[in-house]
Amino acid sequence: MLTAGVDIGSLATKAVILEAGSGQVLGTACLPGGPRPAELGRAALETALAEADAAREDLSGVVATGYGRQSLPFTRISVTEISCAARGAHFIEPAVRTVIDIGGQDSKVIRCDEEGYPLDFALNDRCAAGTGRFLEVMAGALGTDVEGMSRLAQAADEPARITHTCTVFAESEVVGLLARGAERDAVAGGLCRAVAERTALLARQAGIEPPVMLAGGVGMNRAIAEALRDVLGLKLIVPEEPQLVVATGAAVVAADRETSSAAPREEGRER
Repeated sequence: MLTAGVDIGSLATKAVILEAGSGQVLGTACLPGGPRPAELGRAALETALAEADAAREDLSGVVATGYGRQSLPFTRISVTEISCAARGAHFIEPAVRTVIDIGGQDSKVIRCDEEGYPLDFALNDRCAAGTGRFLEVMAGALGTDVEGMSRLAQAADEPARITHTCTVFAESEVVGLLARGAERDAVAGGLCRAVAERTALLARQAGIEPPVMLAGGVGMNRAIAEALRDVLGLKLIVPEEPQLVVATGAAVVAADRETSSAAPREEGRER
C-alpha cells in the first residue's frame, strides 16, 4: 500500500511517498515555496511519485499538512503539523519523546507518547523570530546566505551577544554591530545562539523529555543544532533530512487511516 504526505510550508513544499507495508520511503520532493500552494503541492507530489516510479492512482491515501493544507483539492484529509511532526519523528526514531520543529515562519515543540502521538505542545506562530525567515533576513544582513551564515557561526571563537530576536530589531542590531567592527563570524554565532535560547524557552513550556529530535528546515543548519544542544544540555537527534519529517508524518497518518478505523487522538493544548 502506497500513501503520500504533502507538507506545504511557507518557504518550501515537501512530499513523501511511503510504502506502508515495508515502512520504506520510496520517493521525496522538496520545492521552493511560492504564492500558489495548490500548484506547488501538486508539483511536489508528482515529483515524489516519479522518484517512487508510481502514479497518482497507485496511492491509497494522501494527507496534506502545513499552512497551505486546505488548498489541495486532491487530498482526502488535512492534518495539523503538530500530529504530523510527532508521527514522522516516531516513524524515523521510535524512541523520540520530544520534537522541536523549526520551520519557515513558526516554531513548535511537541511532547509525544511512546506511540508517537502528541501529549502536549507549545507553539510560536505570532512572529518569525527564530525561524527560517528570521535566518534568511539575518544572513542577508551579514552579506551571505543561510548556509554561509552557518559556516561563519561554526568558525566563531566567541559569539557576539544578540539581545533581540524580533526580525526588525535584530537586523538593526546586526548592522550596528558590524558597523562597530564586530567580526561576521562572531555575529553569526550570536544569532544562532539567540535562536537556540528562544527555542529552548519554548521547549521548556511544553516540557522536555529525551530523546529529542530536531525537525524542520532549520534543522539542516548545523550551527543552530550545535547551539541548541549546548543551551539545552541534551543530545539531539537530527535526521538526515529534517525538512521531510512533517511530510513523512503526513504519509504515516494516511497509512494509519487506511489500516485502522480508530478515531484520531486528541492533540495537546496550545500554549
